Amino acid sequence: MWCPDWPVIAAAISDGHPFTAPIAVIAGGMVLACSPHARREGIHQGLRRREAQARCPNLIVVEHDPARDARDFEPVVAAVEAVAPGAVVHRPGACAVAARGPAGHFGGECQAAERLVDQVAESCGVECQVGVADGIFAALYAARMGVVVEPGRSAEFLAGLDVAALQRPELVDILRRLGIRTLGAFARLPETDVLARFGQDAALAHRLARGLDPRTLTARTPPPDLEVTVDLDPPVGRVDVAVFTTRTLAETLHQRLADHGLACTRLRIQAVTGNGEELTREWRHDGVLSASDIADRARWQLDGWLSGTFRGSGPIRRCAPRVIGGSGASGSAAAEPEHLREEPATGRPSAGIVRLRLVPEGVVAQGEIQLGLWGDTGHGRTRAHRALSRIQGLLGPNSVRTAVPSGGRRTADAVRLVPWGDDHTPARPLDRPWPGRVPSPAPAVVFAEPLPAMVYGPDTKTVAMTGRHTATAPLCRVAIAGDPAVAVTSWAGPWPVEERWWAPAESHHCARFQVCLADGRALLLALTGGRWWVEAVYD
Repeated sequence: MWCPDWPVIAAAISDGHPFTAPIAVIAGGMVLACSPHARREGIHQGLRRREAQARCPNLIVVEHDPARDARDFEPVVAAVEAVAPGAVVHRPGACAVAARGPAGHFGGECQAAERLVDQVAESCGVECQVGVADGIFAALYAARMGVVVEPGRSAEFLAGLDVAALQRPELVDILRRLGIRTLGAFARLPETDVLARFGQDAALAHRLARGLDPRTLTARTPPPDLEVTVDLDPPVGRVDVAVFTTRTLAETLHQRLADHGLACTRLRIQAVTGNGEELTREWRHDGVLSASDIADRARWQLDGWLSGTFRGSGPIRRCAPRVIGGSGASGSAAAEPEHLREEPATGRPSAGIVRLRLVPEGVVAQGEIQLGLWGDTGHGRTRAHRALSRIQGLLGPNSVRTAVPSGGRRTADAVRLVPWGDDHTPARPLDRPWPGRVPSPAPAVVFAEPLPAMVYGPDTKTVAMTGRHTATAPLCRVAIAGDPAVAVTSWAGPWPVEERWWAPAESHHCARFQVCLADGRALLLALTGGRWWVEAVYD
């Protein structure tokens, strides 16, 4: 959901200016946003202040105030949550919700979009537009056009947009000088060439241009002890009183995350009033949130709650979205879990805030957090990251891979190789019992293709397994790949595994043994289908 010209709307609401007047919001001496009347006078984003005033002498100039934008956006988010619970604020003026739940409730994505527009117009008197797409980046520009993008067609939708949509000025300038002016042309470049020529951030932008979500910020559920809470006594009824408390709480949360080697990408802010009212809002960020970022969002949110509804008045401007395409399940994530579905707060709380809690909903691994004994190791880590990214760009994404411990019964499942820069999530949980798994220590070398072997007992017969998972004879000699047999000095096992026994075509039966040979080698043997194999070698 996107509110056009939101900095202008927030300034008009706070200062009491009519929205029909020529208004320009200035940041750093340049126009950040302007009203439709000002645009008709030739004013546009990026124009210098003096030039804007020269083109429109009666222009109302307002300095940009992010806190004001966030505070006045809170009633709009509350109106959105009245229709679709679990709204996540992307930035003041834009928020996102999972489309599957509202679409199923209202009979389709188009109907849900129309209901959202009507709810915001009726509750807040503000115009908004709604768009649906597979990812947040594509959905934001779908909202600017008021369209519903069919599942799987986000890349096709983004192809015609200007490269300025990436919001990376340096990269956009280089691409334009190379003759690449649309996201479609940028997306057609080979991924390895983009990574090698422009670096990691450009590779992330390249994924966005192709309609893919960024892999480097894959969130996982954090441990429950990362949240921080403070009790406020006496209750806080003004945001200026809570400024010091929010900053201290934000620094505590940031330090606690850093101690675990983590950084926050999504922040949930919870407040409890003296009358038991519970207020909840979630903020999302494209990168990682620093301590000051966390403090700013907590302060903005408190200001939005404690200030109540809009101050001042403005005309109700209702605009139904231009919706194209059919309804159906969208490619966005599933509906928010039940514990996030609190009733939205409307208006000013009836009492002061007595408790404030900050909860990191999405966290990622934070790289440069540990100082070395003789200096900061972060610089060396950065150089290594650049070198590996360069190799990856020259030889391909799969040329540099990282080992990630994983769960499973087989020795080959204990480690999963992932491309450099991908999420280090185990393929299987590590904390499961995994019956039949060989105990520690782990072997030093695991063969990609097991070596054939023969295992003999006291006589010349090979050892087999009975139906009760016991060896038919002691393991006495082992011959590997046709070499002469070597005597076994000691052995342990078996560790039997029976998988999918109920499906004969997919069943797998295996028994593993650890053996030490007379020549000093230590092996991991596996008996599968009546044949012996050497799966791994120990140090």
